[in-house]
Amino acid sequence: MKLDHDLRFKILEKVGIYSARFSISEPQILLTTKEVLAMPKAVTEGRRTSAYKYLGVSYIQDNVVFVNVRKIQDEKMLENTIVHELIHMRFPYMSHGRRFNKMVRRGLAGWTFKPYSKRR
Repeated sequence: MKLDHDLRFKILEKVGIYSARFSISEPQILLTTKEVLAMPKAVTEGRRTSAYKYLGVSYIQDNVVFVNVRKIQDEKMLENTIVHELIHMRFPYMSHGRRFNKMVRRGLAGWTFKPYSKRR
């Protein structure tokens, strides 16, 4: 996809909607590799120069999400990537797998999640 003002606005709007559904604070969104490289090295450490390889990357500790618009081909892939990265933010303890994919599908289906709290 080609990044323009309208697409940037649409992405930020979707992030706002899904962040509210997932009961997380709205993360800072990066849409180009230039924006990733412009961030402080401490924030993007580990996936700084390799971020361009992925559809999206979550920098959970700093509440930053990179959505690689250049690799995304259509609207459905864009929405899946946004939800995928925000699920990482909402469930920081969960790695990729069957449960994680189930949460992504639920997020896409319109589910809402209570705020994260540690178990007692």
